Amino acid sequence: MSGTLAARLSAFMPDLRGRLLANEPLAPFTWLRVGGPAEVLFTPADTDDLAHFLKHLPAEIPVTMIGLASNMIIRDGGIPGVVIRFSPRAFGQIGVEEDNRIRAGAFAADRKVAMEAAEAGIGGLEFLFGIPGSIGGALRMNAGTRSNTNPEIEGETRERFVEATAVTRAGAIIRLTPEDMRFVYRGCGVPADTIFTEAVFQGFARDPDEIRAINARVQEHRERDQETKVRTAGSTFKNPPGHSSWRLIRDSGGLDLRVGQAEMSRKHANFLIAHDGATAADIEGLGEAIIALVREKQGVTLEWEVKRVGISAELARNG
Repeated sequence: MSGTLAARLSAFMPDLRGRLLANEPLAPFTWLRVGGPAEVLFTPADTDDLAHFLKHLPAEIPVTMIGLASNMIIRDGGIPGVVIRFSPRAFGQIGVEEDNRIRAGAFAADRKVAMEAAEAGIGGLEFLFGIPGSIGGALRMNAGTRSNTNPEIEGETRERFVEATAVTRAGAIIRLTPEDMRFVYRGCGVPADTIFTEAVFQGFARDPDEIRAINARVQEHRERDQETKVRTAGSTFKNPPGHSSWRLIRDSGGLDLRVGQAEMSRKHANFLIAHDGATAADIEGLGEAIIALVREKQGVTLEWEVKRVGISAELARNG
């Protein structure tokens, strides 16, 4: 990788207001703290700047969007082409609107949105309090929370979604309705190269103290049942129909597997842990070993929930 692409794009788009950086390390931006650099990292100034950039970006140059990267593995060779990452100043805003609605930028943290809703006396968004990601990721993954003991903390993004603003790969700014989103379990039907910039959610009137109490129970649930003090990307695999991934992994002996400095959590068997010194290859290798083990022992094929992007270190070395 070199600075050639960044220089070319900068010269080709003189009216660009955002920042273009060549060979920018990405590991510091991720929860797992692994992965190689972006060939070019672009931080747009605002939605119009993003649209201008994508409209003039040659179609053959790949684009990868990363948010808070709480549910992402960036491979050790980095990401070719352009990586887009928002700034909190331009895309992290949260606003309270009439009729118990919240408008939030795609880079706003889910937890902060839930806290703003609590302050405004808007209920229904408590489930976001326990999700360590951003609104853009919540839209893409239809993020949600489940609890067998506390149904009041359950919820999914699609249940509160009103509309979203996004930019297509061709640089068009569009509005998306619930029908356009085509939400499914841990996903949506919006093209992968469409980038969300903000969304509106519908809540309902609820006493702020009651909301704070629910948020406290969400936090209690997370600390009791999930890993919160180690490097993890949250749920590694989607739950197959009729099964819980953590139970399949535990019952298959997956807790005894370790690849390099990566292993599965004994607190929650579907949480993959990256210890100090772990590489993306360790983490992804362990995940693939878990998939093979569960398929052999249980006859069920697990599907990754964590998004994996980029190229291996070997591929980067060999060009």
